[in-house]
Amino acid sequence: MSRVAVTGASGLIGSALVAALHERGDEVVRLVRRPVRSDDEVRWDPASRNLDPAALDGVDAVVHLSGAGVGDHRWTPAYKREILTSRTDSTHAVATAVAATGRAVRLVSGSAVGVYGDRGEEPLTEDSPPGEGFLADVVQAWEAAAQPAVDAGAPVAFARTGLVMAPLGDSPGHLLKLDRSGIPVSTAGGAAGPLVRLARLGLAGPLGSGRQFWPWITLADEVGALLHLLDHPELTGPVNLVGPRPAHQREVATALAGALGRPAVLPVPGFAVRAVLGEFAGDILGSQRVVGDVLVRSGYAYEHADLDTAAGWVAG
Repeated sequence: MSRVAVTGASGLIGSALVAALHERGDEVVRLVRRPVRSDDEVRWDPASRNLDPAALDGVDAVVHLSGAGVGDHRWTPAYKREILTSRTDSTHAVATAVAATGRAVRLVSGSAVGVYGDRGEEPLTEDSPPGEGFLADVVQAWEAAAQPAVDAGAPVAFARTGLVMAPLGDSPGHLLKLDRSGIPVSTAGGAAGPLVRLARLGLAGPLGSGRQFWPWITLADEVGALLHLLDHPELTGPVNLVGPRPAHQREVATALAGALGRPAVLPVPGFAVRAVLGEFAGDILGSQRVVGDVLVRSGYAYEHADLDTAAGWVAG
């Protein structure tokens, strides 16, 4: 049994991870920003850039998933600052606390495939250089904020998460939640809103050209990959958390619609996506052919290795 601290534990990924840790017998410490409600919670203020190292007493590993969702609001200058600072401030706090423990605490720090930018057909591995754009800049600063833990000799992995596909919930907005940041979007935020509404109406189709690569992964494999990283502290540096077979966006829409028994014919023009999502649309319409070389080479076994299986799981 391990003792694992988790930030962002109430989000889509974090809540599923906490449940999986409990299921396998690990002890979980949840770092929360609100007043504590149970013995397994510790309150912290990530905006202060400080975390009391005592919060990590007896902790073997930290999974850091905290940050503002990139699809929760339109990207005003103020919200873009929040997207950046919510990640860099919280990561600096966690990393300095890990360093202050004086122990080799494993740190799995949230990151995103957004670091690669819009790269068309180019295969992108963990060795690929960063791209250009707002999210690429954010992710580079986000990962750099963990440097205190790296300098202290802690084994640090950066979980560069792709587009997370979650199962069908009680409302249409829960059908598919997508976020290139690695942090869950709100129920109707990001790419989920237009895609889900169209899919439920039987009108799902390509967003823009539909030829852009979407680096998808199911929530089950996202959690499985995070557990894999916890169990393999020798895996350090960036790790792409994506499915083993990159797919074009039109293939994702078709597989999802097929699993729902709906057609996926009518395209959504790029200008319409931009009208709904604003600047964030550039990342939704961009192409990232990301592959998870590190996961595959390290022996991770995917639960949903192909898109049809993944879509069927999402649709229940």
